[in-house]
Amino acid sequence: MPTANSRPLRADAQLNHDRVLEAAAHAFAREGTQASLKAIAKDAGVGIGTLYRRFPTRETLVEATYRNEVTKLCDSALDLLSNAPAPQALRTWMDHFIDFMATKNAMADALRTLLVSEADIMHTRALLADALATLLAAGAADKTVRSDVDPSDVLMSLGGITLIAGELDQRDLAGRLLDLLMDGLRYLPTANGRAGTDVC
Repeated sequence: MPTANSRPLRADAQLNHDRVLEAAAHAFAREGTQASLKAIAKDAGVGIGTLYRRFPTRETLVEATYRNEVTKLCDSALDLLSNAPAPQALRTWMDHFIDFMATKNAMADALRTLLVSEADIMHTRALLADALATLLAAGAADKTVRSDVDPSDVLMSLGGITLIAGELDQRDLAGRLLDLLMDGLRYLPTANGRAGTDVC
């Protein structure tokens, strides 16, 4: 993840770095990218000078926050699978995806100028699809999730749910829609294209 300083950080500096990005993600999700940097530093438990040493401009903080959220979401797939059955891990990852998109949407205006490369956008999409593929493959292996699903299709479905119910006050609706998507992933298709046998 690009930062103002690409040299390896000491453990305490890395901890401060991670705390700033976490606080920034929460602040941007609530207030957009014009959230107070002083408030972000305070929430992270660091001084404003520490924040500016790592992220000298608001734009560098926004970009670093976005890339960190992508990395966290993708890396969480294996962590979830190590602690829960595949369907539960997949459903939890979907919740994380909705949270990720809420943060991303709050930063949308800034990201449009920071991430203008189509290759960059496609790379992020590929990373997310790979994480989904890992979760779907685990479910297919233990026969709790159907094996004929394209991860890109699931990613598109999640994007659609986010468009319909991506706001913080719509999380109940988002949850119901995610449950319906999970139900679809548990059923095998029949010859006529309708849902057939539950694989669970």
